[in-house]
Amino acid sequence: MARYMLVLTYDEATALATPPDPAVFEEMGRFNAAMVDAGVLLAGEGLAPSSQGAVLTFPDGEGDGDGPTVSDGPFTEARELIGGFWILKVDSLAEAVSWARRAPFRQGERIEVRRVTEAEDFEGLAPEGVLEQEAELRERAAQQHGG
Repeated sequence: MARYMLVLTYDEATALATPPDPAVFEEMGRFNAAMVDAGVLLAGEGLAPSSQGAVLTFPDGEGDGDGPTVSDGPFTEARELIGGFWILKVDSLAEAVSWARRAPFRQGERIEVRRVTEAEDFEGLAPEGVLEQEAELRERAAQQHGG
């Protein structure tokens, strides 16, 4: 089994100009319930409009050591923005795509399906101590959040 993230992207300006049909909320509820009932949904959330967020731009290494630049939303320069996400635990990319196909969207939204990396992906690349520290941090975080 592997974890996959489904990332919803959409045109925020279009979405804000046309409020969603109330039926979409019911369809989304059924979609999420189906994933919970199948035991594949680990997490999922929608995101507020970019006007309620910020973007941090980090220096490219050529600067004078200043920290990141912070720009408040809305992010008008971006055509597509992330509107929400789900994290699934499934057997394959094909299964994750199968779930994504069932999402109740119909206004040009996109869902990107990406495998979540695991510590094993970095064996031989990252120093052993780093991987052990990462495992410990994940365990501590799970304990703090009742996992």
